[in-house]
Amino acid sequence: MPLKLICSKADLAINGAVPAFSEPLHVGRPNIGDRGAFMQRVSQVLDSQWLTNNGPMVTEFERCIADHLGVKHCVAMCNGTIALEIAIRALRLEGEVIVPSWTFVATAHALYWQGITPIFADIDPTTHNIDPLAVRRMITPRTSGIIGVHLWGRAAPIEELQAIADEHGVKLLFDAAHAFGSTHGGKMIGGFGMCEVLSFHATKSFNTFEGGAVVTNDDELAETIRLMRNFGFAGYDNVIHPGTNGKMIEMCAIMGLTNLESHADVVACNARNHAAYAEALAGIPGISLLTYGSVERNSHHYIVVEVDNDCRVDRDQIVIALHAENILARKYFWPGTHAMKPYRDLFPHARLMLPNTEQVAKKVIVLPNGTTLSNSEIRTISDVIGACVN
Repeated sequence: MPLKLICSKADLAINGAVPAFSEPLHVGRPNIGDRGAFMQRVSQVLDSQWLTNNGPMVTEFERCIADHLGVKHCVAMCNGTIALEIAIRALRLEGEVIVPSWTFVATAHALYWQGITPIFADIDPTTHNIDPLAVRRMITPRTSGIIGVHLWGRAAPIEELQAIADEHGVKLLFDAAHAFGSTHGGKMIGGFGMCEVLSFHATKSFNTFEGGAVVTNDDELAETIRLMRNFGFAGYDNVIHPGTNGKMIEMCAIMGLTNLESHADVVACNARNHAAYAEALAGIPGISLLTYGSVERNSHHYIVVEVDNDCRVDRDQIVIALHAENILARKYFWPGTHAMKPYRDLFPHARLMLPNTEQVAKKVIVLPNGTTLSNSEIRTISDVIGACVN
């Protein structure tokens, strides 16, 4: 499709042309499994009249996830943020916890919400994951833990972070919201650190409508987390631990069971889409596609493009051009958690310790992906970027 673009430092707009897409192309459009299988499970749930409170579908879902990831325990939750908050509280973290700023804001909010100070460490500009050397620089006597984030589904530097945690006697857990189905050293992510937290939000490669989980091999920790997600109840009328309501409902569990059956197909489709993007974007000056390599498994869910410093236009101009064509690309995780409230007020000089985060934040665009995206749509998206740059 021919595109007539007006490019300037101030603006990018389509000149007298209808958008390339009549309906918006979103980042994170839900992947939905077999509808017939899902509706059959809906009937089972409605017939049972057991809609929540650790029902049989949630129990089966937890077993299937634990088996899939090769861990002893999966504790399903209503969402990934609550799962992270409960994991943090179950581990009795306090004082300061080191996290990357280059992550979704919920990673920091889950700490701040509980009176814990998130301390932001810089990232490796190549992988976008937290840098162990930066973590070492941020350790203080008040540090009680480290949260590593497996960004874009690529494993954080697990061994290096574990060594730091062991050396300083602090606790290590992982935000694995992006990493369902990813591997590290040939082993499924889920069993590293003291626990790992998953998100099954609708925008993830694997979803339960809305949901999350804590996965762990620690029996005592799993039991504590199970108590905490259900108000501390251990049987009828027997509260033995402080808790809240973090339970997953049966309808979310059956969505998860249905989508788990087709997740391998989703991953294969995403991988094909990533390869199609690589081909379509090749040769556009100043545009780099983040790659995942072939040794470890990854959902290829995130199509991450970097706009290099020598590109003829900046990242924001490209995003404006894409939005004008109904391609709703995102500037994840602009401008970095450290530059969002309340953290920019608490740590006004944090950017001085986060040079790589600051640079990456200015470069990244995340493009649409998923099972409903066609090769022709990928070519059109890439053509818009190429027309804007060239």
